[in-house]
Amino acid sequence: MSNRSASISTTPPAPETPPGRLRTRAGAASLGIAALVAAVLLYYSLRGIEWRQVGRTVARADAGLLALTAAIATATLFLRALRWRILLNAEESVSVPAVFWATAAGLFGNNFLPARAGELIRTYMISAQCGVTKSYVLATVLSERIADAIVLAVMSAIVLLTFPPPPGWLAGAAKPVAILGLFGAATIAVLPLLGPMGRAVIARAPLPRPLKPRLVSAMEQGLRGLRGFHDARRLFGFVGLAILIWFLDAAGTMIGGAALGLPITAPAAFLLIAGLSLGSALPSTPGYVGIYQFVAVSVLTPFGLSRADAIAFILVTQALGYAVIGFWGSLGLWRHRQGIRPG
Repeated sequence: MSNRSASISTTPPAPETPPGRLRTRAGAASLGIAALVAAVLLYYSLRGIEWRQVGRTVARADAGLLALTAAIATATLFLRALRWRILLNAEESVSVPAVFWATAAGLFGNNFLPARAGELIRTYMISAQCGVTKSYVLATVLSERIADAIVLAVMSAIVLLTFPPPPGWLAGAAKPVAILGLFGAATIAVLPLLGPMGRAVIARAPLPRPLKPRLVSAMEQGLRGLRGFHDARRLFGFVGLAILIWFLDAAGTMIGGAALGLPITAPAAFLLIAGLSLGSALPSTPGYVGIYQFVAVSVLTPFGLSRADAIAFILVTQALGYAVIGFWGSLGLWRHRQGIRPG
């Protein structure tokens, strides 16, 4: 009995799973969920599609109008960089070329890598090139995403309330979208003021002691990004650029539709851009495959387009986006690897 007890007591404990392996498993689980979401949305979006009609629509594309759409996409890429720079410059000084190349590389990563890895790419590039802490850069990235979603929600509600309501589910979407946008705006206004309360909650929470400083640090970094909006000049600059980007994206959508012979109205273009931007926050495969097809079919068919035309439009739009972002993003990554310092 004593020998058995001794043998049991001397049995070494099971080794803990290394943090790297845990991260690998989490990444695999996230990719699996994204693939499942993409498969379900693709099934819904593509069932019953007349692929011959899709082919005919794509074949008649006007190259000149598609080139104009690509030029507009490049312009909005530059404006997105300027908008992000407003938040970065709240505490640090970042040059326009540096933020442009980082933005392009980040979008390139989001198009071709899973789990929105592009956000980490642009965070690393700005931190490495401009000496800004990664935690602060990432906080501005998250704040930019949140604020952009709020602006899109509010403006989508304005479109739904101003223009004649389209048939289908969009007819009843105005009020919920408006409430969501206003709630988000109130959150940005109030949340940065609740830092002391957040620290007190974390201090009293039944959590492991080593974990609490990390949670406090993460909270503080997030609030630093949001506090950038508490300056009126930065707030109006960010919102103004967001509105300009939205209008240019909508114009590019309408021109892209005209290139395929598809009559996409201004309300349809505005709501499609909002749906694509908000949908990109969901777990997604590289390039948002599945999500973009689902949004295009859901938004464009109530405005009179067939499912086949909606799929043809979004396939051409995605291909054009890959080309534009692929060019500027790969050039930005090449410059970074060559050690070319932005001016």
